[in-house]
Amino acid sequence: MNKTLYALLLLLPALALADESAVKLRQGSNQDVVARNCAVCHSLDYIQMNSRFLDRKGWEATVTKMVKVMGAPIKEEDVPLILDYLDQQYGKPK
Repeated sequence: MNKTLYALLLLLPALALADESAVKLRQGSNQDVVARNCAVCHSLDYIQMNSRFLDRKGWEATVTKMVKVMGAPIKEEDVPLILDYLDQQYGKPK
């Protein structure tokens, strides 16, 4: 029983990460910048989950929060590129 439990505990992290590769961002300019910056801290499905709620101002507030509150290591020059991509590909329709 202990060996089975131990084996299961070893597999849990792998199971948690198993589905991450399935998350694909929409093709677009600066997609690589978004993936590189955002996936450092969270799954890319966060973008898809929030896309129905956020317009450009919402994405701007979210990225600002990620940098200033959560400490995301996003370069200042990447922020407008990220915002352009998120607004164009996942922004709430105007």
